[in-house]
This record gives sequence, C-alpha cells and structure tokens, in this order.
Amino acid sequence: MTQNEFAAWQEFHNDAPFDDLHRYHRPAALMATSFGGGDFDRVLDFLAPPPEDGFTDADRDLFKAAGLSRQGKRT
Repeated sequence: MTQNEFAAWQEFHNDAPFDDLHRYHRPAALMATSFGGGDFDRVLDFLAPPPEDGFTDADRDLFKAAGLSRQGKRT
C-alpha cells in the first residue's frame, strides 16, 4: 500500500468510522450526558473501557491491512 493510499484510507476512516466505539458508544455517551448531565469521558469509559495498549480493534485491523505492527514497523 502506498503512502497516498494509506492516507486516503485514514481520511475515509476519520469521516466514516466503522468500529463500535464510534458507531454506538460515543453517540450513546453524548445522548446520556446531553439529557442526564454528567461527564462525557466518564460515561464513555463506562460504556467502552479504553484498551490497555491504547489501540482499538479497528486500529489493529488497519495496522494489519497496512502490513504494520502496532509499533509502526513492517511485519
């Protein structure tokens, strides 16, 4: 994959995320804090605890598709 193609996929993902965090959990946290008050980040952490290594399944899938490890090295 070329750098330009990777950048295009990165832009696509930013515009139309396809992981559960962006499709379900963030909108749910937004609605919960809009109607019930509270702290958005705390609600989001309750709904979708952050991964220990900082990478979501969608991140890992993108790394794998690009032939990269999580450290940014080619596999």
